[in-house]
Amino acid sequence: MHRYSILLIVNIIRTDNWTLTSDRAQRRMLRDTVTIYRVYVQALIGVVWTHYSDIVHAKSSCAAVERLIHATKRNPSPVYRFFDRRFPKFPAYYRRAAIEAALGQVSSFVTRYNTWQSGQRRRRTALPPARTNEHTLNPPLYRGQCLKFDITVSVASIKVWSGTDWIWIDLPIRTKRHRHTVSANKALSPTLLTSGKTIRLSVPFESSISFTPKKRIQRICAIDLGINTTATASILTPDGTVVARRFFHRAADIDRRDKGLVQIRQKARQTTGSPGVLSTGFCASAYRKAGNRNLDMARRLSGYILAFASEYHAQAIVFEYLTHFRPRAGRAKSTLRQRFHGWLHRQLTTLVQERAEEAKIRTEFVSPVDTSKYAFDGSGVVSRNPTNRALATFTAGKQYSADLSASYNIGARFFVRILGLNVSNNNACGVGKSSRTQPRTPVTLSTLWYAHRHREGEHEAATTLSHG
Repeated sequence: MHRYSILLIVNIIRTDNWTLTSDRAQRRMLRDTVTIYRVYVQALIGVVWTHYSDIVHAKSSCAAVERLIHATKRNPSPVYRFFDRRFPKFPAYYRRAAIEAALGQVSSFVTRYNTWQSGQRRRRTALPPARTNEHTLNPPLYRGQCLKFDITVSVASIKVWSGTDWIWIDLPIRTKRHRHTVSANKALSPTLLTSGKTIRLSVPFESSISFTPKKRIQRICAIDLGINTTATASILTPDGTVVARRFFHRAADIDRRDKGLVQIRQKARQTTGSPGVLSTGFCASAYRKAGNRNLDMARRLSGYILAFASEYHAQAIVFEYLTHFRPRAGRAKSTLRQRFHGWLHRQLTTLVQERAEEAKIRTEFVSPVDTSKYAFDGSGVVSRNPTNRALATFTAGKQYSADLSASYNIGARFFVRILGLNVSNNNACGVGKSSRTQPRTPVTLSTLWYAHRHREGEHEAATTLSHG
């Protein structure tokens, strides 16, 4: 079998949040259950830390800890009898979940402390690491032991602490998503989340996803992320045909976000005290709202992009590699620099990548150097309109969308790389270690046109010779 015909299969885990309906008494018992679980874990951390060297070398770390704290017929005298007296009738599966959580906490701290002690520090004066997240752990619910569902998955039965005993309570599931209906998804142990009056189950699902090999990709969705237009998408084929194109831009949401940031600047000017020095937490609420608007835009736009790619059966979504991008345009503290700080290039890319995996669509990256600088038709360097940067003028005088031309060039770089076309700057198509690679001959959409014509010419010549 040819090595390019083998499908790439990966396992991914995605989590649904199911909201439960509960009354006041049920919420109290659920919160008490989470509290007693956290107290149990914190008590276990001391035990695990004291006997850590013996536990890590045991055949089963969980069983080794259980022998230290829990009395059984074969182990009538554990070292720490405190646990059975303080936590009577504590369910076995809650206990084992707490042991695994304590082992994880101690192991994480030991690793970070050894790294710090060996001298691997971000700065010379870095303080030693601290124990973290011990007060925010949530109990996992093992099915059949701590959690049960009815046949229609509309009611969840959870074992909780009533104050005197461990009992089962039934909670209707108010909202849930669709992943549990997919037969290929394997449901893992949910986690109980309590926040005020909201009770949720965090339900993870594991699934196997197969991707089309790169050499067999026949249609891609190339995305150019910009400031004037948030995302510009085009559907391309290996011969350079543009099947479809679309602009994605939530102008109203951006205006709301920028209006809030302008208000922050105005308040900063009116703040008394030393120039340029603001108090800790200054306008924290306004910054939080701006961040939430950005997150909402990224979530909505990622859904639109994935729907567009799926509509035209794209097998890959191609972005520019902008992980380490740092904006240079605009003066410090200017509105243009502020717009760059609100740019969704990483947040949007990450969300699209996560959603595309579940839809069996690849996510690929190419070099971002000069994708907007050169015209897609191969006519050379474009000139940008000084008053409207989204408009580009080609050397022949034709005016075109700079973002759309860039998306064509992004898709062309991907196809040139996977097809192995013999162009002088083929190495500039990949991500590369340097972001300033300067190709002598730019890779544009016209590169695919010329390569396709050359292949057709060779095919016609071979056909003529065979008939002659």
